[in-house]
Amino acid sequence: MTNNKALIAMSGGVDSTVAALLMQRAGYECMGVTMKLYEGESASDKTCCTADDAADARSAAMRLGMPYYVFNFKEDFDREVIARFVRTYEAGETPNPCIDCNRHLKFGRLWERAKALGCGCIATGHYARVEQSPGGRWLLKKGRSADKDQSYVLYMLTQEQLSHTRFPLGDMEKAAVRAMAEEQGLLNAKKRDSQDICFVPDGDYGAFIRRYTGREYPAGDFLDEDGHVLGRHGGMIGYTVGQRRGLGVSGGRRLYVCRKRMADNAIVLTDNDRLFSRRLRARDINLITWDRLPGTVRCRAKIRYKHAEQPASVTQTGPDELTVIFDEPQRAITPGQAVVLYDGDTVLGGGTIFDTEDD
Repeated sequence: MTNNKALIAMSGGVDSTVAALLMQRAGYECMGVTMKLYEGESASDKTCCTADDAADARSAAMRLGMPYYVFNFKEDFDREVIARFVRTYEAGETPNPCIDCNRHLKFGRLWERAKALGCGCIATGHYARVEQSPGGRWLLKKGRSADKDQSYVLYMLTQEQLSHTRFPLGDMEKAAVRAMAEEQGLLNAKKRDSQDICFVPDGDYGAFIRRYTGREYPAGDFLDEDGHVLGRHGGMIGYTVGQRRGLGVSGGRRLYVCRKRMADNAIVLTDNDRLFSRRLRARDINLITWDRLPGTVRCRAKIRYKHAEQPASVTQTGPDELTVIFDEPQRAITPGQAVVLYDGDTVLGGGTIFDTEDD
């Protein structure tokens, strides 16, 4: 290894702590760092990035005998993650802020700081793998643990980023990670995993956006697909495609959000069967296996983090656009979410969904 100095992104959880331990065991000179992203001291214990998390990270770094720092990236996080989150909801789409955080903070700003500190790589506790192909191209692979694989939220990593990123947990199961932490006497061995969006710990996205912007979002009509008024919604930002709960509409049948029509501030509701479509278009694409798709490619695709991969054909239809056609219709393909493409355990790339209408 030409440069054995590694910066370890430490969230205070067991995964990043064991990642740091494994990097030490691999011979790296490690320093731990926590990114201060927002004022999250009162957040729930189901989120990351709280003051308690930073204290846990500091304690773990001390236990491992490595230097520890806190980097203040609050302005970057507000601009690149929270503001994007708000703009996306205001545009009628449903964002994935964890992907933006990875793109701009963990593997963007953090790497810049790592280089300034003389580090040759950064390491995180993600369950994924990086390999180099015989031709020299860097590949992103799924984590070996199927139920913990996090490759979906890493599809945006570039060749340059992959080349200096390490995922020490890529070949491990979660139970083995916790067991290793217990063996080392690490206090966070049994700490629960974070689940919620860190800056919206109560899950009420609409209320957060109103507080953040200081604006109110006008009510409008719920419509059926024939244009009949079914009721009133409380503002576009409170709804997402596929949503059933909290609509406040009683039509004698289960209704779901099908489309959000920004032009006339109307939300179209439909039956579950009408939520399925085969085709999507994606922008802001990142390809890992190639610089450009070589024609139409058969693959498997995921349209959200918990979605099971489905067979599909994908074609690059522009410099920054993909069209994906699934073999079978998929439920609630949602603009703003990521579509990620796989060939076996290899991530081919992905992009942000912006159109879901079938021809």
